[in-house]
Amino acid sequence: MYLDALSFLEDERDGWRPYEALDELTDEQLSVVPEGAHGWSGRDLIGHLVGWQEVALGVARELAVAEASPAKAAADAEWEARGDAVNEELRQAWLALPMAEVRRRMRTVPGELRGYLTVVPETRWIKDADHEEFFLAETIDHYEEHLADLEAILVSAGRG
Repeated sequence: MYLDALSFLEDERDGWRPYEALDELTDEQLSVVPEGAHGWSGRDLIGHLVGWQEVALGVARELAVAEASPAKAAADAEWEARGDAVNEELRQAWLALPMAEVRRRMRTVPGELRGYLTVVPETRWIKDADHEEFFLAETIDHYEEHLADLEAILVSAGRG
């Protein structure tokens, strides 16, 4: 449980930093599916993490101007109804994107999310247990869950 937004944002930034190494890999290296990476390539991992950051960004945009987030309610309901099928659908959508767009989103979405969270009143996310849990799940906790995948991808590319 965080007591203030700044602490959360600092931890989020620190948690995301290791993933920035993916942007240093070639397109070919990002397409390799190494052993120990959840069956994902680096491109898949980017799409998975940034795709969920985009969901969080939509929620943050709504919470910046309102007490509730229809986007969060929809995301929660979809996950409850479909579970991991949502992740596979997200993976497929990201596979359809040009690599330049994958890289652009990886470079911009995390900072945009942080920026929006700075204008969301703390009472709507840090001091709201459900919203705080949501943002943790889509960022800091999510990054921690995929560190082994990141390591396998970087080692496969000769960067680990």
